[in-house]
Amino acid sequence: MSEPSVNLPPLPDQPLVSVVIPNWNGAHHLPPCLDALRAQTYPYLEVIVADNASTDGSQALLAERYPEVRVIALPENRGFTGACNAGMEAARGEIVVLLNNDTEVDPNWAAALVDTFRRHPEVGMVASKMLLFDQRDRFHTAGDLYRVDGRPLNRGVWERDQGQYDREEYVFSACGGSAAYRRAMLDEIGLLDNDFFFSCEDVDLGWRAQLAGYRCLYTPHAVVYHHLAATGGGVTASYYDGRNTIWILVKDYPTALWRKHALKIVRAQLGLAWEALRAWRGAAARARLRGMLAGLFGVPKMLRKRRAVQRSCRVPLSYLESILTPLTERRTTRKE
Repeated sequence: MSEPSVNLPPLPDQPLVSVVIPNWNGAHHLPPCLDALRAQTYPYLEVIVADNASTDGSQALLAERYPEVRVIALPENRGFTGACNAGMEAARGEIVVLLNNDTEVDPNWAAALVDTFRRHPEVGMVASKMLLFDQRDRFHTAGDLYRVDGRPLNRGVWERDQGQYDREEYVFSACGGSAAYRRAMLDEIGLLDNDFFFSCEDVDLGWRAQLAGYRCLYTPHAVVYHHLAATGGGVTASYYDGRNTIWILVKDYPTALWRKHALKIVRAQLGLAWEALRAWRGAAARARLRGMLAGLFGVPKMLRKRRAVQRSCRVPLSYLESILTPLTERRTTRKE
């Protein structure tokens, strides 16, 4: 095994990149993820694993095999958002990247992220080219989108990679499985919302960034292979998807756009509820309905947060309309 190329002090013109990896009983996923980070061509990395009180030996594995990794040992499972926030609070880099533990990054991944931020000062977020781990010619996402009716989209999901996403393009937000952020932006808009716990927290952060005037750019040069839903999915994902998509609409969706698209939004939510009712025998469908009900009960809390989010808006309505995806785009999948 080659010597680690991480944790070197950055040069003045080479920013430190902090890679934050949330982990909960993912010891079997960590070696491929961390070995790929050791092999990066960009050496100025700080790798942080925020561990959600794992009981599978994750922390012992890290101490024995990856001494260069900073471990944030949380006393209980704080979910995806809690672990990511703990890692981001400890991060020292000018660029902070969230990376799932069930990923493997290309050797030039970090270098591509740094280069993209350097060339695009208007960008606060960079989305990677995420391909399926076991089908490396198929997409998980080429940057995330947000539809006018309030449904998040993974751009290109399940498509075969035939070069259709080989150019840099602005998108709505970056998938939390590999999302790169400017520290200066996070200092202004805040970290992930801990109330979200799991799922769609990246979309919420994307909304807050876009309202504050920070764009998101997808780059095909930062390649990530992802075991989709390997460390989360099924009933858990369905519950939080159902809840958090409603919370985003309440907290983040601008009033002027609500007035324009309210009927589409209500139809979309009723359609999701009807689909879940038709599949009632399935545990995931019942979880979706429980999540939607929890989302409605949580509306007062999100309304209180909405005031601060909407006051932060520095962009015109025309821009906000331009970053939403029309209803003709129907490719959807879970956000983690």
